[in-house]
Amino acid sequence: MHKILGRIKYAHPHDMLHIFLFLLAVPCAFVFRVFHKDVWLFCEDWNEARDNAYWLFKYVREKHPEIEAVYAIHPKCAEASKVRGLGKTIPYGGFIHWVYYLASSKKISSQKGGKPNPSVCYFLEISGLMKNTRVFLQHGITVNDAKWLYYDVCRFSLFVCAAKRELEFVENTFGYKNKNIAKLLGFCRFDNLANFPKLLKPRQILVMPTWRDWLVRVDSTSRKYDDMSDFTTTEYFRAWNAFLHSDTLQEMLCQQGYTLVFYPHRNMQRFISHFSTDCPNIVIPDYETNDVQRLLMESAFLITDYSSIFMDFAYMQKPLMYYQFDCKKFRERHYQEGYFSYEKDGFGEVCQTEKELLENLALYCKENLALKDIYRKRIDSFFTLRDDKNCERNFEAIREL
Repeated sequence: MHKILGRIKYAHPHDMLHIFLFLLAVPCAFVFRVFHKDVWLFCEDWNEARDNAYWLFKYVREKHPEIEAVYAIHPKCAEASKVRGLGKTIPYGGFIHWVYYLASSKKISSQKGGKPNPSVCYFLEISGLMKNTRVFLQHGITVNDAKWLYYDVCRFSLFVCAAKRELEFVENTFGYKNKNIAKLLGFCRFDNLANFPKLLKPRQILVMPTWRDWLVRVDSTSRKYDDMSDFTTTEYFRAWNAFLHSDTLQEMLCQQGYTLVFYPHRNMQRFISHFSTDCPNIVIPDYETNDVQRLLMESAFLITDYSSIFMDFAYMQKPLMYYQFDCKKFRERHYQEGYFSYEKDGFGEVCQTEKELLENLALYCKENLALKDIYRKRIDSFFTLRDDKNCERNFEAIREL
């Protein structure tokens, strides 16, 4: 109960509306389920259809049309039409979403918060007032100690993992051991990664840093890490902006014919207008019209910091590096380290300064961005599942729930 009470301070007036929608939806959902006994409700974030939930929804619609599958997404977002082409969609976060949420037999999402209203649904789920079957497909392979995914906080019916070490960590640290909930099934979106050779641009370098909690969720403690009164004074901006404007980098790209794509995490896209470049070999695309998975498949080399998307890149056996200029702050405020050490287990060099990053990048460019043997061995050891059966395994596991 103390966990539920602890969440009240995060409630917003908007949540009160959803309490009303929930109460209104209860009798409707009861009647709806009489006629629809096995509905699978899929969703990601309110405006997305590009992650594991989308790929599993696509698989179910194409391979198992007998399943009544529905996808919740905002009807006016850029990706809504893509999902409508596959099957039934409903407006995300509205009354109809509540009806389906209460009536569906399976609730499947790549996001922990994929539901009509996270606060109200959290209360219903953790309090035990609502007994439901919730499948967490995950957004990225878990490498950090994410306490908000612990069993006593989430109580998922199925927690999908994509690597053996990840599964062991989730079972032992997150509290899923002996509950037969966490399973090694692989990520549904990985099935599509086998097509990357058709899209590969051999001279494209992707730079995709993750977000920072204290920059996005600004509170009284954020000032300890950065002054958010001006984003351009933050260490995050200064480090990445200096890298983009490095004469050494720009000369390297132009002379050797490489293109660099700078594409920060979606939570950092609100700050993207602060970044600019005059170099014709550096591109800063917008989030709405560019798909993360496609960029990963197209690119021949990746530079990130701590983002779990490096797992997708390594899964395709492509080279990468990490630029971790603020590791102490990141570990203190954002994610605590888990079982994965970037230095001992990582799939590329860990750079803490711009000088290190540029020197290592220059060496990779001289070798035509080839994956080094030491990292190839680490990749092969980490990924024990490497096939095109990820969606199939997920589907079968969900059907058995």
